[in-house]
Amino acid sequence: MVRAAQDAFGSQAAADAIEGLFATLSATLAARGVRRFVVAGGETSGAVVKGLQAVVLNIGPRAAAGVPLVQTRGLALALKSGTFGGPAFFRETLKKTETAG
Repeated sequence: MVRAAQDAFGSQAAADAIEGLFATLSATLAARGVRRFVVAGGETSGAVVKGLQAVVLNIGPRAAAGVPLVQTRGLALALKSGTFGGPAFFRETLKKTETAG
């Protein structure tokens, strides 16, 4: 599906559209009361931070090697890029964000 979008619209336009989706989705979720976000992917993490209008991130405890929990404006985030974290990363990190934010 991604390849089809890249072929139809170009790689950059497809990437911009997907990142825009995540920015809008994160802003909408936050407006509806979601306070914990666990995000995978460097570009996706950047889009979520942009959507949340997070200017200052306060670094907190470690979620996994190379992945700190961060806080901004009452929100708890874990922004994972690359291959950081093990198979249970999402479940474990979401649990850790229960007391953050």
